[in-house]
Amino acid sequence: QVHLVESGGGSVQAGGSLRLSCAVSRYTLWRDCMGWFRQAPGKERERVASIYDGGVDTYYADSVKGRFTISQDSAKNTVYLQMNSLKPEDTAMYYCTFRTRLPCGDSWFDYNLRGLGTQVTVSS
Repeated sequence: QVHLVESGGGSVQAGGSLRLSCAVSRYTLWRDCMGWFRQAPGKERERVASIYDGGVDTYYADSVKGRFTISQDSAKNTVYLQMNSLKPEDTAMYYCTFRTRLPCGDSWFDYNLRGLGTQVTVSS
């Protein structure tokens, strides 16, 4: 059975950096879509970043462009989200998501698998 294993996250001050990792077990990344959603208390869940089509293409929400970078290590079946210049508004639970086909979707429900989430807290 395919499942996702998330790691990373934590607490940092504004301007700091964190890296999230998401490993896919029992599956070889290929023409699929992996990425991250986040949800802050009282807010809607937001698609943050995706990497797809074998790591060729990427998507970023406008709110994170230029600060976050998503990448893929196919040999390790792992996707990373490098988050730099973090802001307090980045504080949220971050969820790894996986979809076995393209195109990627904007909706949380477009994804076959979703991780349990890892907390990111940015203090001012």
